[in-house]
Amino acid sequence: MPERVYIFDTTLRDGEQSPGASMGLEEKLQIAAQLERLGVDVIEAGFPIASEGESDAVRQIARSIKKVTVTGLTRTRKADIDRTWKAISVARRPRLHIFIATSDIHLKYKLKMTREQVLKEAVEAVRHGKGYTPDVEFSAEDATRSDREFLARVVAAVIDAGASVVNIPDTVGYAIPIGMRDLILYLRSHVSNIDQVVLSCHCHNDLGLAVANSLAAVNAGVRQVECTINGIGERAGNASLEELVMTWKTRNDILPFVTKVNTSEIYRSSRLLSSLTGLTVARNKPIVGKNAFAHEAGIHQHGVIQKAITYEIMTPDDIGRDSSELVMGKHSGRHGLRKRCKELGYSLTRDKLERVYLRFMELADKKREVFDEDLMAVLDDELSRQRKVFELDYLQTIGGTGSLPTATVRLKQKGKLLMDSATGDGPVDATYKAIDRITGKQGKLLEYFINAVSKGKDAVGEAQVKVDFGDAPVIGRASSTDIIEASARAYLSALNKALLSKKKPSPKRERNK
Repeated sequence: MPERVYIFDTTLRDGEQSPGASMGLEEKLQIAAQLERLGVDVIEAGFPIASEGESDAVRQIARSIKKVTVTGLTRTRKADIDRTWKAISVARRPRLHIFIATSDIHLKYKLKMTREQVLKEAVEAVRHGKGYTPDVEFSAEDATRSDREFLARVVAAVIDAGASVVNIPDTVGYAIPIGMRDLILYLRSHVSNIDQVVLSCHCHNDLGLAVANSLAAVNAGVRQVECTINGIGERAGNASLEELVMTWKTRNDILPFVTKVNTSEIYRSSRLLSSLTGLTVARNKPIVGKNAFAHEAGIHQHGVIQKAITYEIMTPDDIGRDSSELVMGKHSGRHGLRKRCKELGYSLTRDKLERVYLRFMELADKKREVFDEDLMAVLDDELSRQRKVFELDYLQTIGGTGSLPTATVRLKQKGKLLMDSATGDGPVDATYKAIDRITGKQGKLLEYFINAVSKGKDAVGEAQVKVDFGDAPVIGRASSTDIIEASARAYLSALNKALLSKKKPSPKRERNK
């Protein structure tokens, strides 16, 4: 019989530590809700001691989740544990996740503690956490570079102190699969009480081996895997949830393990995370990349037409992805649009459907065919719109060889129309300068790129920008068949986020488990 592996998702904690992946409260709540639909076992909601804003976000996530265990990461300090418990105690299934480093490198250069001091602090922290909840997870940070004998002592001691889960992190992605397997087998043979806990792993991808190391750990006896959607996380990221889950599902013949993940929600989860963070998935990314189910070579196309299994080891349906192209146009009605949106995983209220329908009809007037990718771009753009300070009302640009690029922009603010013009190095630069003149906010453009979300000369263009308006960089995203318009809306999206965001304290903190 296949054995159960528990999926611990840390997208909202370790994943959010990816440069540029920071999310606001509403975005975090959207991700948490999707993770619950996806069917993960544990959601790591954040690191409450980082700031008041982070603590409040963890608390609201914990309150919103009904079926899944919610945990918060905490150092071994009692004040940190108290703060974390306060944030997660409102969850139906709360878990404290306590960590301290065990490698001599971390002890010498970061903690400046002896092994005995670390051992004592780990035990006392777990005991303190057990005073709040029976579900306490302990992580030995940098376990794969730790002395094995000392690591075994720490693991045995925290189990005696009451830990219910013990996590063995490859914090810096140093391990290779055979070494990860040997480490788990060593602990299982040298820690007499290890059968009293669920053994876990948390692998980073610095050498591109996070998934392979996680698979090796599970083969050696680990039964909880910590991972993230799209593999996002510190530096090169974490083990990719979708790759792990689909590996077990596809190769169950030699990897007899199962999860309770609803794989039909994988693609939706991947797209939602990309949309909210601006971190796009590489075209050749396994499982969820744009090319994952694409076939260009003639011999491949012929084989797939005859029988998909010739060149596809899984189907798009397995991950909730529709490989067919939906051709919709201006004659399509609301009923057809609602049905297609539902098939794509979007449940719309009447008001939201009407807004999406109007955007869809605008697009249908500009394009001969509207494909699924076009429609999903409109849905993601429309449904992720936040309350606006400034809204684009009119845009005209002039450019071309021998002419001075000029933009005239009219914005709407609380019912008032504000208009100005500017010149620039190109139409997009001129547009951004005109917006700056109108709003009085000078933005520093840090990143800018355009991505075609469907095929054809009239494809929808998706603009993504990262802009610094003086406080912290923010990400803006918008789509349109007109890339200048998409660029303007993306810039305004970033500006609105900056204007509406609350300033949150962000003290220097240790959170790289």
